[in-house]
Amino acid sequence: MDPQVFIRLSIGSLGLRIPGTASAAKSTIRLLSSPCSCEIRLRGFPIQTTSVPFISASETIPDHQASVSSFYLEESDLKAIRAPGCFYAPQSCLEIVVFSGKKGNNCGVGSKRQQIGTFRLEVGPEWSQGKPVILFNGWVGIGKSKQDNGKPEAELHLRVKLDPDPRYVFQFEDESKLSPQIVQLQGSIKQPIFSCKFSRDRDSQVVPLNNYWLNVSDGHDQDADRRERKGWKVKIHDLSGSAVAAAFITTPFVPSTGCDWVARSNPGAWIIVRPDACQSESWQPWGKLEAWREPGLRDSVCCRFRLLSEFPEGGELLVSEIFLNADKGGEFFIDTDRQLRTGPTPVPSPRSSGDFSALSPVVGGFVMSCRVQGEGKISKPLVHLAMRHITCVEDAAIFMALAAAVDLSIEACRPFRRKIKRGNRNSW
Repeated sequence: MDPQVFIRLSIGSLGLRIPGTASAAKSTIRLLSSPCSCEIRLRGFPIQTTSVPFISASETIPDHQASVSSFYLEESDLKAIRAPGCFYAPQSCLEIVVFSGKKGNNCGVGSKRQQIGTFRLEVGPEWSQGKPVILFNGWVGIGKSKQDNGKPEAELHLRVKLDPDPRYVFQFEDESKLSPQIVQLQGSIKQPIFSCKFSRDRDSQVVPLNNYWLNVSDGHDQDADRRERKGWKVKIHDLSGSAVAAAFITTPFVPSTGCDWVARSNPGAWIIVRPDACQSESWQPWGKLEAWREPGLRDSVCCRFRLLSEFPEGGELLVSEIFLNADKGGEFFIDTDRQLRTGPTPVPSPRSSGDFSALSPVVGGFVMSCRVQGEGKISKPLVHLAMRHITCVEDAAIFMALAAAVDLSIEACRPFRRKIKRGNRNSW
């Protein structure tokens, strides 16, 4: 398997201080009385926002290992941001705008942030060289003081680094439930790697798992489908035809009391498994995916993924909880950087795809992503995997099973009383 070129642009080690000037005392009081934040901007990417801690001691240096923001760029992104821009911004740059105060309303009274200053770093040729490089590391003055002859009112500490982060890119050639082939994408080349086999047998089946047995029942008639969705199974086969990963529904997707959708209080669940190296014709549990529907103005399907320990006392470890738009779909991902920005849930960093026991977000970063379509749409999941976490083809297969389960969960969480138009290929 040949990876595609990606680079990771990381920004971290943030800190803000006031240099020793005549206005330092006043500025320090103002900064201490309100939280500081910054917007991190790069052309073609969504703006990222993070907090900036105030550094009171002049000799203190923020943790250089702490990454608070990351951008992942492929070759087309690098070409786009290096292309000439509009007349007022001919050169692309990384821009970090620092603010004090909060944005929004407070008890009906509008509150405004005050801009402290801006740091800019131009995009240079080193961005395309595919080598690790520190673009900036240290203190820099931002903003100007009117009282002290234009001297910097504040100083920002940051560390900006580029690292090569190649990925394997896979595409399901059709919907998961239509048992498609899975190809690896390398430019315009499509190379078959796996096949996906979806089934839901009428009869109950017992699947052998290490340490316990899993009953996977079905009931494939339409009346049962209106009451519950269960017994769905996906197996991932390599080119030789051997099953190298699988996903099974273990908790049926059923409507909760008083509503016709799968609710958070009683989510449906999949178990993601791989072949047991010690017992033939048996499976080793690897992960658990739960899914439910969150109703609202824009209905969402929440997918929560946990890793399962090989040992009974190991328990479960939450690594991702993502909300996908039920109508438009979205991106399920495992990424320590994005998880730490969007929520308090600690996310482990895998040493390989089968071992997520190391808890260091610094070496973790991006692990996988899976883009799927919304309900009633033709979904051909697109899967990205970080090369550094894939040691063999079987490692990639387990993520294909997870991606198929995420894709099928969109349909499994569809409201039970919703009418499906005749002739829709997504009708069950």
